[in-house]
Amino acid sequence: MPDDPAENCHFPSDQTNAYMKHTLIPVILSGGSGTRLWPLSRQQYPKQLLPLVNRYSLLQETVRRLDGLEDIAVQSSIIVSNEEYRFVIAEQLRVLGKIGKIILEPYGRNTAPALTIAALAAMQDSDDPVLLVMPSDHVITDISAFQAIIHKGMTLAESGMLVTFGITPNAPETGYGYIQYGTALHEPGTFRIARFVEKPDLATAQNYLEEGS
Repeated sequence: MPDDPAENCHFPSDQTNAYMKHTLIPVILSGGSGTRLWPLSRQQYPKQLLPLVNRYSLLQETVRRLDGLEDIAVQSSIIVSNEEYRFVIAEQLRVLGKIGKIILEPYGRNTAPALTIAALAAMQDSDDPVLLVMPSDHVITDISAFQAIIHKGMTLAESGMLVTFGITPNAPETGYGYIQYGTALHEPGTFRIARFVEKPDLATAQNYLEEGS
């Protein structure tokens, strides 16, 4: 991990680039309280475990999203979840013919503690692995663009940077964090992060949208 937070970087584009062989450990965050899509999702069966887009659940699609990733050796996933979902997750992995390490949190404490325990678990098998952290409830339809951006991220991560992926907003949403990108890096389509703002009010979000950075 870098000592300087300014070494973080951000991808607002989907340009492709040359890449070389690397090893990657996926970390999938699969907590949640099952309240946002009630009554379809429930506390014992949150949205990431439901087949909302096709016959696979959102969690299964997250795992499958790395299939066919060229020139990167993808190791078994580390899935951080709640105690309540352990058997459902194990069964959904079995259906896919996948194996993974399931870490159960006694209490939900949001992203930072979940990533910390995942990183500690990953370091048991590798001195300094590159982790790809993915929420389990995203829908990504352009898999080739997603995989191309992973290759860019690998190059920068292995040079010691923290990397985050972002999308350009098309509406002033107040329920998300906003990343402002700064100066360009050597990797085409990548930038240093200027700042991050968590869940701004509507007027501020509209200003960000109009500013375009």
